[in-house]
Amino acid sequence: MVLEESLVHDVRLSSVGPGRATGSDVFHNPGGLDLAMKLHYLRVVYFFDSEATGELTIMKIKDAMFTSFNHYFIACGRFRRSDSGRPLIKCNDCGARFIEGKCSKTLEEWLAIKDSSLFKLLASQQVIGPELSFSPPVLLQVTRFKCGGISLGLSWAHILGDPLSASEFINSWGRVMNNLGLKMLPNIPRSVPAPGQPGPQKDPISAKRIDPVGDHWIPANNKKMDTFSFNITSSQLNYLQAQIWGPSHHQTPGFESLCAMIWRCVARVRTKSEPKTVTVCRSDPYRKEKDIIGNNQVISKIEAGSECCIGETDLSVLARMLEDLGVDERKQIEEAIERDEGVSDFFVYGANLTFVDLEKINLYDLRLNGQTPTFVYYSIQGVGDEGAILVYPGPQGSIKNGGDGKFVTMILPEDEMAKLKSELKMNGLLLEDN
Repeated sequence: MVLEESLVHDVRLSSVGPGRATGSDVFHNPGGLDLAMKLHYLRVVYFFDSEATGELTIMKIKDAMFTSFNHYFIACGRFRRSDSGRPLIKCNDCGARFIEGKCSKTLEEWLAIKDSSLFKLLASQQVIGPELSFSPPVLLQVTRFKCGGISLGLSWAHILGDPLSASEFINSWGRVMNNLGLKMLPNIPRSVPAPGQPGPQKDPISAKRIDPVGDHWIPANNKKMDTFSFNITSSQLNYLQAQIWGPSHHQTPGFESLCAMIWRCVARVRTKSEPKTVTVCRSDPYRKEKDIIGNNQVISKIEAGSECCIGETDLSVLARMLEDLGVDERKQIEEAIERDEGVSDFFVYGANLTFVDLEKINLYDLRLNGQTPTFVYYSIQGVGDEGAILVYPGPQGSIKNGGDGKFVTMILPEDEMAKLKSELKMNGLLLEDN
């Protein structure tokens, strides 16, 4: 067992914010979809080797952040509540928390560790609350490895924006680091949404209403959750596609085929409570660039029907369900939030078994000295008991990854993980050394 306290040490805290003042009495009002995600947090860790870091200093990193935050000033504010209790952001330039640390291992040694839970040492696990005015929505952590490489950990409150927004934020910082300038998209704080037409009183399937959490924004789990990650090589993925579709030219994309297999494996573990309804989250291909932050990802429900036995259903049928039967529930989620004027508490990830497609959020567009990350690790904090499966690309051309494979992060109840690993191994998704 690796002692966590010995891995990352000499931790230092500071803050970084906009290089220029935003002004007084500037407020940003999150929309209904933003508020539906307020109990979730994105945790992303970018790894760079010593060739990429070169002469990189903390001062240079911070200087680029000052410039980047001139445009992302909303992310440097602090949450308040309006008189009605609706959360809003006061854009007061309080800044993001900046964390520095050192690691006693080399980058290669770290990436060889099998314990996925240790990645939490490289990206802050702090959540919003219980004191809103002292809780930064963004935290950044730079950890230096013994070999000279670094990791850059991003902790991003999901209420600010979806995974594509978070990627665009960190990639914008990278463009400043490389003297490429910022993509100057509109960044105007939103006013309070106008009341819409009353929608149906029924809550959406893909978001779950919970008892009020107050000002400590994290959902309570009834089960202890565990995190496990593994890579899928391109050859494994090709074999899976052939196993499902044979010589057919009408295959579903790799994401749907992979999730179909995982869905069936989870169902075989949960024999008494098969997940007959699942949620799929992915970037909106028609997303408008009207805001540089905000939640616009598609949130779809897929209902297999009570008569369907997921554990025995053909994989091609499940894959087609995931591809064709999704019903976008964003409008219903917003209506449910606005019906209560933004004060009710919901969560999305883990309300049903949730599959998150992170393949088109430009994970590897961040560059240092012209170099892309050696690896990017992704996780989500605040997942409900039904669990979440994240699928994202591995580094292009990686020998370990089979050239163009994928990585999977599973956040599921701890008491299911051992059986699920066994199912994944029997179906060729998980290699024996995992």
